[in-house]
Amino acid sequence: MTGFGLDHLPYGVFSVSGGPRRVGVRYEDEAGDWVLDLFAATGRPEFDTPSLNAFLALGAEVWRQTRDEVRALAEDGGHTVPLDDVTLHLPVEVADYVDFYASLDHATNVGRMFRPDGDALTPNWRHLPIGYHGRAGTVVVSGTPVTRPSGQRKAPDDPAPTFGPSQRLDIEAELGFVVGTPSPPGVPVPVTGLADHVFGVTGLNDWSARDIQAWEYVPLGPFLGKSFATSISPWVTPLAALDAAWVDLPAQDPEPLPYLGPGATKGLDIDVEIELNGEVVSRPPYRTMYWSPAQMLAHLTVNGASLRTGDLFASGTISGPEPGQRGSFLELSWGGAEPFGADGHTFLRDGDVVVLRYSAPSVASGRLTLGEVAGRVEPARS
Repeated sequence: MTGFGLDHLPYGVFSVSGGPRRVGVRYEDEAGDWVLDLFAATGRPEFDTPSLNAFLALGAEVWRQTRDEVRALAEDGGHTVPLDDVTLHLPVEVADYVDFYASLDHATNVGRMFRPDGDALTPNWRHLPIGYHGRAGTVVVSGTPVTRPSGQRKAPDDPAPTFGPSQRLDIEAELGFVVGTPSPPGVPVPVTGLADHVFGVTGLNDWSARDIQAWEYVPLGPFLGKSFATSISPWVTPLAALDAAWVDLPAQDPEPLPYLGPGATKGLDIDVEIELNGEVVSRPPYRTMYWSPAQMLAHLTVNGASLRTGDLFASGTISGPEPGQRGSFLELSWGGAEPFGADGHTFLRDGDVVVLRYSAPSVASGRLTLGEVAGRVEPARS
């Protein structure tokens, strides 16, 4: 069994032999690994669509009722397609994409590399979840090749910038959160509102061109170094499947402002595995993240910014306190100075294949296996 039992039931979008895209749920039993065709099984029009958005917009009570219905359908069998016979697609039509910077260990590592003589963390880091607005149109499904981006680069000793393919192409192992229920403009979502608005989670790789990013990010932050590709899993795990995965956050000091709910939010006990060309090079733990999903959502909307169905927000790089728990090649190679892995990698080479895998405690016995995120680096285009 592969962690896709009846305690999981993630949602995705599939097609068969070039046919129409529909919403399905993945599950396994002793006979195999299946996709349950929800439109064929229920006749509900929100499942006869090429994205989850119509279903997500129906809200949390419908999500709960549907999960019960799907479990019964899976137990009864029928209206299924073998997983090997389907093509999987981007599960969500992404409305807006926001990426946070919620790992204390990642932020500290990056600060030590780039500010060795100063404070590792910026003065605001422990007071708010820092983030930036990404590019929704370049979010792609797992398995989509990633073309090496080109852009301006300038090393500290160079007299002027040059243009060309990124030489410091990187990954960021993250967790994505998929918004279903929208919110009106001007109305912040409280820190208690996560389950009312967020349907579920998905694995996410925020590909990053570190040399392009380093030259552009002062004073306004990431732009072209991040916007060329973000990969997500084809499967979205409902929050309801993660009831056994909630854990206390690490201590937050100083105490956050009231809208961030001091002491009232939880983190997730999700294990991540980073595989490079078939070799596992790191195992970051999501449970060590400093800022919780609920705090990220509350901060995202506290100024009155509205949520839309299909919004995606991500955790930022997941890194733990140990060297073998770092979630980016920037950290694993310590800025390129310390090659890692069997073939001495620093940053990504053309042809490299990166796979991110995720697992979490199940409400039943064992663990859930969340959908993996894979991508192959293709050479830059001239």
